[in-house]
Amino acid sequence: MLFNNGKYIVTILLSLFLSATIIAEEKSPALEKQVQDLKKEVLDLNKELFILEEDLLFPANTQFSIFLSMDIGELFDLDSVQIEVDGKNIANHLYTEREIRALKRGGVQRIYLGNIASGKHELIAFFTGKGPSKRDYKRGTTIEIEKTSSPLFVELKIIDNLSKHQPEFKSKVWE
Repeated sequence: MLFNNGKYIVTILLSLFLSATIIAEEKSPALEKQVQDLKKEVLDLNKELFILEEDLLFPANTQFSIFLSMDIGELFDLDSVQIEVDGKNIANHLYTEREIRALKRGGVQRIYLGNIASGKHELIAFFTGKGPSKRDYKRGTTIEIEKTSSPLFVELKIIDNLSKHQPEFKSKVWE
């Protein structure tokens, strides 16, 4: 509710800003400076509302994030990822060519941002794509995680094991 009111306020301010911009074009440089100041205030307010929304939706004591990265990526062409926590599906993602190129260049994708209760949990990630020799490939990785009062960050990583000529799927908790 608070966030919706914030969006309403930002919409009103943007409307005022646009009206003031039209008037400023017809008036003096002093009015144009006021418009620029108003524009800066609207942007600052929008930033503060975004931060407030993040804090309200994902408080630090329950915040849980999952990231995906890829090392080299020559032995596995990723199509999709499915993530389960304690047997419940929490995230699915189908990848575009552009996203795959970004991951192969060292990008890291946040797949999930949500809340989780304190305690022990089981995270399972399923990776689907084309493996060596362009055969269909579906593998998974499991990690036991423990949520404390601090935010929890988990990285899922696809690694090329060149000695075995197979992709490996690792997971780790960021300290």
